[in-house]
Amino acid sequence: MSDNLTPEPNEPARPSSADRNAPGWEREALERIALAAIHEQRAARRWRIFFRFAFLAVLVVIAWSVLDFSGARVESEGRHTALVSLDGEIASDTSANAEDINSALDSAFDDDGTAGVILHIDSPGGSPVQASIINDEIQRLRKKYPAIPLYVVVGDMCASGGYYVAAAADKIYVNKASIVGSIGVLMDGFGFTGLMDKLGVQRRLRTAGANKGFFDPFSPDTPQMDAHAQDMLDQIHQQFIDAVKAGRGKRLHESPDIFSGLFWTGEKSVELGLADGYGDTDYVAREVIKAPDIVDYTVKQSLTDRVAKRFGAAVGSAAMHALIAGGQMVVR
Repeated sequence: MSDNLTPEPNEPARPSSADRNAPGWEREALERIALAAIHEQRAARRWRIFFRFAFLAVLVVIAWSVLDFSGARVESEGRHTALVSLDGEIASDTSANAEDINSALDSAFDDDGTAGVILHIDSPGGSPVQASIINDEIQRLRKKYPAIPLYVVVGDMCASGGYYVAAAADKIYVNKASIVGSIGVLMDGFGFTGLMDKLGVQRRLRTAGANKGFFDPFSPDTPQMDAHAQDMLDQIHQQFIDAVKAGRGKRLHESPDIFSGLFWTGEKSVELGLADGYGDTDYVAREVIKAPDIVDYTVKQSLTDRVAKRFGAAVGSAAMHALIAGGQMVVR
């Protein structure tokens, strides 16, 4: 009775009793089984290829929507407010690097339709060199284009290096809950000499130059090292203070705490003269600049630029850390 059952698709037909009596039926059955197995393997391979291509297509769509591969600049029409965003840590290997921020500001000021520029800052600080370069460029552009104002609008935070940049603006607008200030400089690192002694590890450092081993985390501190580091910190701190005083002028209500590294809410920063008023990007564009149409000039790095920049920064960072491991200086 089972000989009359219809075989499932791709399943070799079962030989009937008559077939089993025919000569060579075993060979034919094996051939049918082998062919069915080959068909199944081919079908499975085709499905695997299909799903791989589908997955790749999804990845390409996601990458295209998230990343800007072109790095193209914006083109505007008519009178508008130009927007440049400075987000995150200020450093040469981040999107908040001086080259890209200054390039965006240059394009914004150079556009004939720009009525005013908003630099939106949401940053905890970073490199004093990068912050100083942006501060200098803002001052240059304000002199070159005296009819175009530049206002800083603070997001969650405009601290340390972020405020170093903001001080060069015509006015600074904050939210009452924004964090503003932290006018100071720090150099942080670690020392492992005590731990090495306990573990019985010996540091073998050879230098050419009596001070070449400064800031090595595996060597003990010396009074000369501390004095030299403090002198550098004081110099950079004074440069920061001078930039804030030059930018804020008589609006700044100086007190012993202003330049101590403390930070305040946006509400308190207005009282101290660190900021001028309250407002977000839309408010400043609409009510202050009187040009509600906003055009974003922020540089969108292409994928190749990001890879090249990160590779170059990684090489430079490795060399620098080999020289001053743990001694990175930041305005934060």
